[in-house]
Amino acid sequence: MKKVIALLLALVMVFGLVACGDKAPAADEGTEGVTLNVIAAEYGTETKAWWTGFEADFEAANEGIDLVVDVISWNDIKTVVNTRIANDDAPDILNIDGFASYQDEGLLLPAQDYISEETYAKFYDAFLAESVVDGTVWAVPDLASARAMYYNKDILAAAGVEVPTTWAELRAACEAIKAYDAEIYPWGVDMTTDEGQACFAYYIWNNGGDFIDAEGNWTLNSAENVEAIEYIIGLYNDGLTNTDPANETRYINQDMFGAGKVAMMIGPNSIPTYLTTGGYDVNWGVASIPANEGKASVSAGVMDRFMCFDNGYTEAEMAAIELFFDFFYEDARYSDWVLMEGFLPATSAGGEAMAAADPENAAWIEIVGSAKFYPTAKAEWLEVSQAVIAAQQSALQGGNVQELLDALQADYAG
Repeated sequence: MKKVIALLLALVMVFGLVACGDKAPAADEGTEGVTLNVIAAEYGTETKAWWTGFEADFEAANEGIDLVVDVISWNDIKTVVNTRIANDDAPDILNIDGFASYQDEGLLLPAQDYISEETYAKFYDAFLAESVVDGTVWAVPDLASARAMYYNKDILAAAGVEVPTTWAELRAACEAIKAYDAEIYPWGVDMTTDEGQACFAYYIWNNGGDFIDAEGNWTLNSAENVEAIEYIIGLYNDGLTNTDPANETRYINQDMFGAGKVAMMIGPNSIPTYLTTGGYDVNWGVASIPANEGKASVSAGVMDRFMCFDNGYTEAEMAAIELFFDFFYEDARYSDWVLMEGFLPATSAGGEAMAAADPENAAWIEIVGSAKFYPTAKAEWLEVSQAVIAAQQSALQGGNVQELLDALQADYAG
């Protein structure tokens, strides 16, 4: 908690502002009576309260604009959005991970149609490049995170094992922890609809596999991918993971990790904030994600986005949307948003402030800058991300990994 407070104070000094106390420009008279509908992803325990405060602050600073923000859990958000689109009720602004399927269906506006030049200039170019299709940026980065392995130092010491760096060492460590205390889950796994696509990425990337090849063709059933998923399913089958990866989200795993029930797990840079906020007192360490022998460890970078649906807006509505983004990405307010759940910033000002305030954050910002990202510019990504989750869940129930990934590849090849 002291570190978070110190970081907040440092940000205040960097920006010369008092935590979002600045007054944003008032809405133009032409925006009177405009309603903006936003669907936002729920990142953790603080998200809903943060958006409630944002909503009130925005409406106070922009009289005449009614901002309606629906915060939806990651388990449900894709279903909610797709249902609303099917009912001709798409939100104006959406905060989610993938964008390409919506863009492919002609549902989105180009980012520079609704983002002011001042705000657009704040984004890291590398992050914007992740949302380019046919030379056009279709979404802007919301925030980012990088993934690493967290471990309970006390449990590993008691079990007499070193921090694992390879898959063989990871299995041996899990077996030693299980022998030390059968009530502890050695390895936390999330194959739920919340985070299952990340689970798939952790193992295939750390076995030299990938979702696509250099030409952008899907490679879902590559030998490396099959071997990777068979490895993690093998840990589950041998009782070395949590008991219900298909339903236990990473938040449940993080709670069990904080309570000393999970010894090791892969998670984002936000876990320390999560543990502190949850009141957990655990002697944790962080290390690179274990890779198969002879393979380099790969960190998974995750970037979420804002996008704007093409709902036939008036000039007043477009002006209100631009005001929304200017307000959200105001430097102090945006930094408060990123710090709220312990994520990494997608703007240069936020990154410079966090790096200057805390060397640990500087290291994480460097990690996310070199991490692999999902192929979110592929139009099929949202479908594929859900399909790999379903395949893994079928494998948990005894399905053959090769056959499952072969079927998946057949659906998307060519």
